[in-house]
Amino acid sequence: MNFSSKLLEDAVAEFAKLPGVGQKTALRLVLHLLNRDKDEVQRFSDSVSKLRNQIQFCSICHNIADQPVCMICSSHKRDHSLVCVVEDTRDVMAIENTNQYNGVYHVLGGLISPMDGIGPADLEVDSLVERLKDNHVKEVIFALSATMEGDTTIFYLHKKLKQFNINISTIARGIAFGGELEYVDEITLGRSIVTRVPYENSLSG
Repeated sequence: MNFSSKLLEDAVAEFAKLPGVGQKTALRLVLHLLNRDKDEVQRFSDSVSKLRNQIQFCSICHNIADQPVCMICSSHKRDHSLVCVVEDTRDVMAIENTNQYNGVYHVLGGLISPMDGIGPADLEVDSLVERLKDNHVKEVIFALSATMEGDTTIFYLHKKLKQFNINISTIARGIAFGGELEYVDEITLGRSIVTRVPYENSLSG
């Protein structure tokens, strides 16, 4: 692709680094910004800069937050005895959109995947174990994608958490194997949370 401006070329190259954005889409986005008011483009630039420089991760659940403790973990209206274990922030958002869950979360930051070199030490597993030591948590729900990596992670976590006197459940599999949680429709996901089953029962399926 030939560019008449080095500034244009550099901007397109940066946008093209975004997932799912090719050069043609990147060019279209950059040209769109060029047609907007300078103040509007400045607000866009400032929001991205603030996102990168000021974003925090909740010290309790590791979800993305504006403060050291996220709004969910600091809320007195949530059931803190119920912890839903998810892969990342996108899954928290998906479950919240169902309006079927009133507990809190624990964001692992990924899934165990030996093929990708990701092991338990790369995830927020130790902090989950620490959360359970004060005997306040009564149930842990595994809400991980129905993939080989998700099942491997659940199996590992179950072994780690068996020492605690808590209920361990997993969302009902109205979700096809291989399905990513963030892409499941809200009705199916909400029903899967409500009709969760003890993890041991899911093994026989």
